[in-house]
Amino acid sequence: MGEGERRSYSAPALEKGLDILEILCRSERPMTQKEIAQGLGRTVGEIYRMVACLVERNYVSQVDDNTYIITTKLYELAHINPPTHRLMFEAVPIMKRLAMELDQSCHLTVYSQGKQVVLAKVDTPSGMGFSVRTGSELDVLISVSGRVLLAFQNEETTKLWLEESVQRKPEQSDPQIKAILESIRKIGFESVPSVQVRGLYAVSFPILDTQGHAMAALTVPYSERIDQNKRKSIPEVTAALGAAARNISERLGGGKGSTLG
Repeated sequence: MGEGERRSYSAPALEKGLDILEILCRSERPMTQKEIAQGLGRTVGEIYRMVACLVERNYVSQVDDNTYIITTKLYELAHINPPTHRLMFEAVPIMKRLAMELDQSCHLTVYSQGKQVVLAKVDTPSGMGFSVRTGSELDVLISVSGRVLLAFQNEETTKLWLEESVQRKPEQSDPQIKAILESIRKIGFESVPSVQVRGLYAVSFPILDTQGHAMAALTVPYSERIDQNKRKSIPEVTAALGAAARNISERLGGGKGSTLG
């Protein structure tokens, strides 16, 4: 859909309200209507009715006669449906289809204090293959999923997570890690032989949020069957996994314009 076509479906009043909420969310102090209007490149006359509506609906609070601040209502609404629940709801059906298509297992991990936690996994449909257990704690620095999670964060978060991961497993510190993460960012995923399990090939893509940051990593630990010669190849697995990760990201509202897959 082109830019002109997208704009034909615009809702100016809604966009104005969202702009007001976003500028107040980013502000560390209450703002006057004049400051809000200037920040949005509008006049006070253009925003005052919308501000009044947001106050009435309790998205914005009027601090005194002329200043406004965001309330906790957006936070409360967001936590009615916790992010991990939504992630699981959207991801698991797609993971099941992916496992069926590839006859390989797949798993979904999130970062947690220097390690990864497996949120969900789907076993190999044919019953023979490699998989990890739901709830397992995985290393970050030496796994493709861990490095994918590190690569797709802002600079400050990547630095913090690297420090936590090294503190947890100092022996896994890698002087080349920054270059590795930069390479992952450029190509959008990582696909390498496993350094933990001999004969395993691991492919991992990020599940991206609205800011392009990885909220999770979707991974296929590719195991080759020597008794089958019509198995999906690693490039085919990579393409299918990339499409699945992009699908999940988009269903969660992220990954717009991503080159995943």
